[in-house]
Amino acid sequence: MKDIAKTRLPLATLLLSLSLNIICQANEPEHPTQLGSELTEIPNILWLVIEDMSPTLPVYGDHTVATPTISALASEGIKYTNVYSTSGVCAPSRAALATGLYPSAFGANHMRTTSNTEQTGLPRYEAVPPDHAKMLSQYMREQGYYTTNNLKTDYQFTPPKAAWHESGPYAHWRDRQPGQPFFAVFNFTTTHESGLFEPYGFRKVESRHYFADNAERIAKLPKHHAIKTDEKSTPIHLAKDTVFNIPPYLPNTPLVRRDMWKMYNNLVETDLQIGAIIAQLKEDGLYNDTIIVFYADHGGPLPRQKRLIYDSGIKVPLIIRFPNALSAGRTDDQLISFVDFAPTTLSLAGIPIPEHMHGRNFLANNDTPRRYIHAAADRFDEATDTIRAVKDKRYKYIRNYRPEQGYYLPLAYREKIPTMQELLRLNAIGQLTAAQAQWFRAQKPAEELFDTFKDPHELNNLISHPDYHEQLTALREEMDRWLGTIGDKPMLPERQLIAQLWQNHNEQPLTQAPEAHWESGLLSLSSATAGASIAYKIIGNETEPKQWQLYQTPFDVLPNSQLRVVAHRIGYQESISTIFHVSTAPPYVSTTRPNPSAHTHNNSRVIQD
Repeated sequence: MKDIAKTRLPLATLLLSLSLNIICQANEPEHPTQLGSELTEIPNILWLVIEDMSPTLPVYGDHTVATPTISALASEGIKYTNVYSTSGVCAPSRAALATGLYPSAFGANHMRTTSNTEQTGLPRYEAVPPDHAKMLSQYMREQGYYTTNNLKTDYQFTPPKAAWHESGPYAHWRDRQPGQPFFAVFNFTTTHESGLFEPYGFRKVESRHYFADNAERIAKLPKHHAIKTDEKSTPIHLAKDTVFNIPPYLPNTPLVRRDMWKMYNNLVETDLQIGAIIAQLKEDGLYNDTIIVFYADHGGPLPRQKRLIYDSGIKVPLIIRFPNALSAGRTDDQLISFVDFAPTTLSLAGIPIPEHMHGRNFLANNDTPRRYIHAAADRFDEATDTIRAVKDKRYKYIRNYRPEQGYYLPLAYREKIPTMQELLRLNAIGQLTAAQAQWFRAQKPAEELFDTFKDPHELNNLISHPDYHEQLTALREEMDRWLGTIGDKPMLPERQLIAQLWQNHNEQPLTQAPEAHWESGLLSLSSATAGASIAYKIIGNETEPKQWQLYQTPFDVLPNSQLRVVAHRIGYQESISTIFHVSTAPPYVSTTRPNPSAHTHNNSRVIQD
């Protein structure tokens, strides 16, 4: 770990930089910092991530329910009003968050790569970013952060062992060394679309957030995340006869109203869970030492929201609370993409933004703000589509590469939602309105253009309207530029994509096993696979620590030590686990690893200086 004491300045440095920047920008659009470029402070950073939620919150004008925790964050922080995921579904969006790359640029946009491929006759595979790419959490860990992820990964690739200090349902900043800064991610799944399934109930494991310090209660929780309470014992946070503002693409029927009730009831429960984490932060005296980032992983959970790249599927809330509530109550309307989250977070930590990242630091006082956001949709489970979108602050252009098929495609998972069942029933008997029936057209237009100011639900296609020729031309050109820049080939068959990722072999590439070298009293570790991260454990008294250490530079090891070491390039199979034995007769290290062809025998050899 880096020497944090040498890199940290008082938190006042951060606050002064931020406040001066805001004063200087009093008559300019509010992009309130240059923290990424000026900050030498290393603040704690906490991500609070809810699933499947459009900006249907009081702070964004939807007062169906009260969310006091989220509203308090907004009153003490900055509310962003033009934030977009790169996909209308979780795994591709999380790939963008983890890497700062567009998912369609490195094979991460089909939902999913690591499961549900058998339904289409494809093998399971993992997305492969460039060999110089790392997960955001690894960059943070290299800077000295204690990195935790609680609970969900779902990046379209297996995270390397050293990507997080802890990743699991009870990962927490409280396990770090005293004074060590942390980057902690908490994922809240209660608002997930599966929370609309019948029978209705909350996942019991989510209650872990209420009693993080109570080991006895945690031990009694069900281990499987899908175990739910029954509806009778599920808290009711709003009346079931609440009048909802149902979007025009959904019918106003009892089944749909019940799903709307479940959606908002889940939201209130999640607000309580977030409140429990905030309370723990305050208990630890860290509330004003921490940058808190609240957002959703993509748009809403209902049919014609999730998976689609209309704004209903990709527009999300984002609130950032800075220490001591600096910039409190402000609103920022700049365009922000999920590919911007990683570079912005790195800048907050004082880490240079890698050139390969597609995103930008949205907290910087840039003279050239983002003009467009981009999104993509491909296979979802058993159904394949190919759609790309580009949007400025007002106009959205969509390119449908499979116009011969309709927007609605049968998905067994989605059809567990009662609203989806209701849409299918009403469509079969011809009782949907024109707006609701659009989704069930046998074909879709090759191109779509929407004025999202006048038509926020994107129901009126302006593609042939002569008054919008200028906007259409500009967005078409931007689409072509973006696809070419990131190397996205929308019509590349997924089987050919897999062949490219696997370098035309018949299986996923294997990361080469780690090697050890002893020189000048220090042990260095390496792998022949470019871009491989190396994780190790020092084994003592025949016991292994739970946490893996991230190898960065050669280090001193006590004589007679044993190390377990693995190498892993993102998207490749993890290497064979290797045991290195440090001898008292320098300079040599002996190695034990399974035979790659047998996996049941060990080969040993000696590496000498």
